[in-house]
Amino acid sequence: MSLLEKRWFKTMIAIILFLVIVFLIRLNEFLLTPLYVLVQTIFLPFVVAGILYYLCRPLVSILEKNKVPRWIAIIAAYLAMILIVYGLIRIVGPIINTQLENFINNLPAMISTITEWIKYVQENRSMFPDFIQDAFLTASEEIESRIQNNVGNIANIIADSILGIFGVIGGFINTIFLLVLVPFILFYMLKDGHRFAESVTVFFPKSKKDDILKILKEMDKTIAAYIQGQMLVSVIVGILLYIGYLIIDLNYSLVLALFGMMTNVIPFLGPYIAVIPAIFVALFQDPFMVIYVAIIMLVAQQIEGNIISPNIMGKTLNLHPLTIIVLILAASNFIGILGVIFVIPAYSVLKVIVINISRIIREV
Repeated sequence: MSLLEKRWFKTMIAIILFLVIVFLIRLNEFLLTPLYVLVQTIFLPFVVAGILYYLCRPLVSILEKNKVPRWIAIIAAYLAMILIVYGLIRIVGPIINTQLENFINNLPAMISTITEWIKYVQENRSMFPDFIQDAFLTASEEIESRIQNNVGNIANIIADSILGIFGVIGGFINTIFLLVLVPFILFYMLKDGHRFAESVTVFFPKSKKDDILKILKEMDKTIAAYIQGQMLVSVIVGILLYIGYLIIDLNYSLVLALFGMMTNVIPFLGPYIAVIPAIFVALFQDPFMVIYVAIIMLVAQQIEGNIISPNIMGKTLNLHPLTIIVLILAASNFIGILGVIFVIPAYSVLKVIVINISRIIREV
């Protein structure tokens, strides 16, 4: 067998060519700017529509199995979403509004308490170790310097305000664009999503059709398990937190529980982020209540980690905790909060692809 026919040599050449292509793209990055802007524009609508697709698909599939035409099943899924959102607004909206009003009314008292704490620390600095005194002094000087710089630079403040207004207008336009585009994308996903796998196989040799279909099926199963499971788990965790906060009579219990439900979609870090505002509120309400909040969060996470998640999500993702931590740290540094949210499903999909490609290569 000649050198050109050996698998390791072909692999090495492929890697070199890939690196050369990446290098050339980096040198001519400006040529890809229009493509980058296009992807950035349509990325969020497709992500939102994709999440809704996996949440609506089970209902559409159930209706189709009961001899309901697909287009009627899709309309039923849309109506179900509208009714859920409307019901939540009608039931939960007034409670959230009341709790937010109470928070705004109590905010001056909270700020006054924080001011008193800072004043107390300033007056009793000698009681603290030297390194704490130095840190406090440095922080105070930094805050004072920033205040002076901002006050002395009125022109920049005005300019930032004007840019902020345009930013709000741009954000409003993007929101309208999102609300209009997402339903259209979702409709065609629900209508033709089952044909996606077959349409992808046309780009590969017929001999590999079964392998490609198997990879796409496993990818679809992984993404569905993560989105559907994570959403259901987050809702259950939010309900558990709300019950716990009601038991201890914590202020703004519904708002804090909803915040905990939303942050639970962030792997590993979500529970720690969720407990921060709850502890902050408990500290002002009754310092001893902080212990109760910590216990409620601990119990909720134990129930979620040992009972809810294993039964809902099963072993589909099968990721080691250390792998999750490393992925989250890397994604947060390179991409930010979106990377933290999507790195786990992205890694799981990549894992499916790599495992199946390795299997195909071994079978050749």
